[in-house]
Amino acid sequence: MKFDQLKRREFITLLGGAAASWPLAVRAQQAAMPVIGFLDSRSSDGMTSRLASFHQGLKEVGLVEGENVTIIYRWAEDRVDRLPEMASELAQQATVIITTGGPPAAFAAKAATTTIPIVFLVGEDPARLGLVNSLARPGGNLTGINMLANELEAKRLQLLHQLVPQARRIAVLVSPANVTNAETTLRDVEAAASTIGLQLQVLKANTAREIEEGIAWSEREKPDALFVGAAAFLNIRRVQLVQLAAFHRLPASYGQREAAEAGGLMTYGPSILEGYRQWGIYAGRVLKGAKPVNLPVAQSTKFELVINLLTAKLLGLDVPPTLLARADEVIE
Repeated sequence: MKFDQLKRREFITLLGGAAASWPLAVRAQQAAMPVIGFLDSRSSDGMTSRLASFHQGLKEVGLVEGENVTIIYRWAEDRVDRLPEMASELAQQATVIITTGGPPAAFAAKAATTTIPIVFLVGEDPARLGLVNSLARPGGNLTGINMLANELEAKRLQLLHQLVPQARRIAVLVSPANVTNAETTLRDVEAAASTIGLQLQVLKANTAREIEEGIAWSEREKPDALFVGAAAFLNIRRVQLVQLAAFHRLPASYGQREAAEAGGLMTYGPSILEGYRQWGIYAGRVLKGAKPVNLPVAQSTKFELVINLLTAKLLGLDVPPTLLARADEVIE
């Protein structure tokens, strides 16, 4: 009897010790998970579908957040000045790789570390920006996805001209804070305008107030349509821009489909969700050991033309059947 009691006490002690060690084992397992540092200059608002596509890309290479990978998110809430500190913080948190949305975040991460792999998502040529040596041979610790948003500006102006063929004077809105983006947009749009025979009025805005003042000034100059450059800041202000264009009865073209969903007349640009999925795949590949120096920068191959037919009717525009047939989506 005493022997049985002793055995029971030994068993209980052993069980208790094992139970006490479980949290430590779980914490050790969690700590052993590879970590992705996610850095973006924007806020997390409205990013649900994009993040879902990013997670889908990770899943396609066998990575699921919370199961076998940890993601630390840092959102700068549209304050670019916060990015360097956030990038340094991620670089110091035993991060395996850093993913960056947009050129400002990519440059902040590049300045923070030369050893941790960085996988970026940008809308313009990263070699021209100076992020990588070339698309085929990035060099260093960076690679990623080029959405080609800026490379499509000339084509987007041509589509706007097809939709509003009577337009002759086009107001072009750019964000000068992003110097390279603004210069590229104006260069490509001016070249396209000269072949079509359009006159351009350049508007510059870095704040919501400057947007309103610029479009009010443009209205006094009576442009026939508005062309919104594919800059991150201008996409963030898409609702304001759509409302101002409607108030001034300006047919307007935007670079991302969210603007058409918010009531904008027309958008043409890369598929954002497909780009985020590609980004997740690339991040997963690097996390599993691929070296950025050996991974060429991938470029978007899926582009979307979205037309808001209700807005066209409100503006009194007849959308050409050929353009409607070409649209990837028509919002009615």
